[in-house]
This record gives sequence, C-alpha cells and structure tokens, in this order.
Amino acid sequence: MKTKWPLPPFQKSQSQDTRAPKPSFSKQVMEHEAKPQLDAKGDSALLGKKILLGVSGGIAAYKAASLVRLLVKAGAIVRVVMTDAAKDFITPLTLATLSKNPVESGLFDADSGVWTNHVELGLWADLFVIAPATATTISKAAHGQSDSLLLTTYLSARCPVLWCPAMDLDMYAHPATQANLALLASYGDHVLEAESGELASGLDGQGRLPEPGLIVSKVRTMLAPARSPLSGKRVLITAGPTYERLDPVRYIGNFSSGKMGLALAQEAAERGMEVHLVLGPSHLPQIDKSINIHHIESADDMLAACKTLAPTMDLMIFAAAVADYAPATLANEKIKKTDGDLVLHLRKTVDVAKEISLDKKPYQRTVGFALETSRDDALAIGKLAKKNLDFIVFNTLDAENQVFGADSNRVRIISPKGLVLQTEVKTKREIAKEIFDSIYA
Repeated sequence: MKTKWPLPPFQKSQSQDTRAPKPSFSKQVMEHEAKPQLDAKGDSALLGKKILLGVSGGIAAYKAASLVRLLVKAGAIVRVVMTDAAKDFITPLTLATLSKNPVESGLFDADSGVWTNHVELGLWADLFVIAPATATTISKAAHGQSDSLLLTTYLSARCPVLWCPAMDLDMYAHPATQANLALLASYGDHVLEAESGELASGLDGQGRLPEPGLIVSKVRTMLAPARSPLSGKRVLITAGPTYERLDPVRYIGNFSSGKMGLALAQEAAERGMEVHLVLGPSHLPQIDKSINIHHIESADDMLAACKTLAPTMDLMIFAAAVADYAPATLANEKIKKTDGDLVLHLRKTVDVAKEISLDKKPYQRTVGFALETSRDDALAIGKLAKKNLDFIVFNTLDAENQVFGADSNRVRIISPKGLVLQTEVKTKREIAKEIFDSIYA
C-alpha cells in the first residue's frame, strides 16, 4: 500500500551543535550513576559517554530495552527518561535494570513533593537520544511545549539531540509530521529516518523505528572525535559476492556474505570518511544511511562502478569475493535437464582490484584481500605485487576460521615490506579497526 502523502525529505541537520556552549558546574550531577564497565567486546568510542535516552509512548518502545543493553555493553553510561504513555509499552523496572540507573518520568514526586531537576538532567548528557519518538512528542518538541519531563529536559539540554521517529506510515508521511521534523533539524537536532517494513497496524511502509544496532552506529558517529585524521577522506570498499548468470534462473557465485566489507564501511564512516560501498548480492542487515551503497550483480558491474568512483577516492579496499569465472555464453532460456551430463564453458572474469590498482594515482592507497585454503604467505605476496597493491589482507579458510558468513575472522596484513600484523580470531568489526590502523600507522 502506498502512502497518500508525498514524502518530502526533511532538512538534514548539520553535524555541528548550534546550541550555546555547555556551562561548567562543579556539582556532581548524578552521583549515584552506574560506572561504565567495558567488556571484551566494548567500544572505546562510547566508553564513559553519557547517553540520555528518551522513550515516548509507541509500540516500538519495546526496542528501548535492546538499545539500552547495546549502549551499556559498549561502555556508555545510560540514563532513561520516559513519558507516562511509554510505561504502557515497557516498564521502568526493565530499563532501570538494564541501564543500572533509576528511570525518571515525572516532573515531581506527588507524595514527597520532590522536584525532578530536568535542567541538571539535560546538562548531564553528552547526547540525548529520543527513541522511539512519536508524532505527539515530535510535534510538542518542535513547538516548544513542555508538559512532560522528557520535553522539559529536551528544552534544557545543550548537548546534541538525535530523534528516531516511529509511527504508522501515513502519520510519518503526513506534511505536518515532516514539517515538525524539519523544524527540529533547523534547531540543530539530528533526525534518523524511519525504516520501511511491516508496521504494527499490519500495513507495510516507512515508519519503523530503526533497529537498535543502527541507532548505536549513528550514536558512535555523532560522538566520534570531530577531527579524525581520516575525516573528509573518501574510501571505496567492495563487498559481497558477484553472481555470474548462466541462464534466466541460474548463476555461478560463492558463499560470501559481505560482512567484512560492511564492517570496514562502518569503521570508515565512524572515522569521518565519505564511504562508497560497492555491494554484490547479499542479505546484510540495515546499513548506516551515511554510507553510499552502489548495488551490483556481476564482476563486470563491479568493475564499471569502481571505474566511475575510483578517480576521486583516497583509499580503495577490495574486500569482495569476485567470481573468477563466468559462463562463456548466457542462455536466453532455462537450460533443460537431460539424461546426459552438462558441460559448461567458462571464461575468466575481470580482476577488479588489479584493473583499478594498476591505474591508481600516486596519492591513492589500495588494499586487496586474499582468501586461500593454504597458509602459505607466498600466495598473498604474489598477488600484492601483481596487482600493485599497498597492502593485502590474507585470510585462510580452515576448520578454525570459517570466513564466509561468520562474524569473526583471523587475518595477516602484509605490505611490500613484509608482515605488518597478524591477528587472533576477532570479530570482523575489530578486524576492520586493525586494518585501518595498519594502513595509516
């Protein structure tokens, strides 16, 4: 079902916080707050960061539990402020347990008369995230209303603010909602667009709250150091498999999931780079909207996309598993099964990394990937020289390291001068960090 309203893009907010500088004050604001505890998978970018999460009353409020859990696991200090309507969808006890901090919701305690200091609550945070943000809360905030603790805190906060809208598709598409989002963006707030998919109403369209992992990725980007050494640089990353068509219903491909390329793209985005991801057929989860995705199918498609993008890139990383061979001829009709065997004639496909890297400019760096079933470095070193690469990431497919589709990997990073780094088995996101640190050591 299509929405009855057009979807004008609301004004994108700038990364710079336009509000007045946060004043210093000596009083310890939240003395009872939980201390950050960074586990083995923690994220140094969020370690110790103070995240205030505002939860308003929509069905997507249940996702706040996962969001709090991910932020705490990443090392952030999380406090939650809820509207009264949000309590109909998720309990304060749940969020207090996960955040390890009391949940605030009322302007004052009716029994004791104690006032909740929304000013100090707003000044405490490094970032205020409202997720889910309902149409009502968005409208009230845009027009300066303050009939809840969440709204009074918003009006007092001097930190960056991230709105994560969630509502039914016609509500989201309505010009009033879009105008309110534009107003919030004009104040210097950030707005993360709603996702498309099945909604609680049973309809299908744009209005879903982005998945918690995507919100956390946006939070990391917003809290990343403003002047990263790579900020503003442009990177091209290839990822996933290629499909080489045999007939209208069959293809030759491989088991690549694209997860390593996506991890590299996310890491690059968090370091402030302009990311262009040339992505083969895959089933990757939602991807940060700051990443420019160029969908392709075949090796020839990938080469064409890379040739278009390459001249303006500073760095090019070829992480895709490009098919080495393709059918010599494409059948116009489905090839029928017969009693005898079928012999296929295959042609060699283009070597995307080689074609692009041999034509690179002096200031450009190129990184290739080599996947082998043998641990012989000579195989990777040979490709390094043949393809004119600055680095090659050598990963071995064996019983201990199931690369395709896995969330972890173990690599050896090699330059023309020799071995740069050998890693243990780590998450692909951690491997991505190691790769960027090695490239720009």
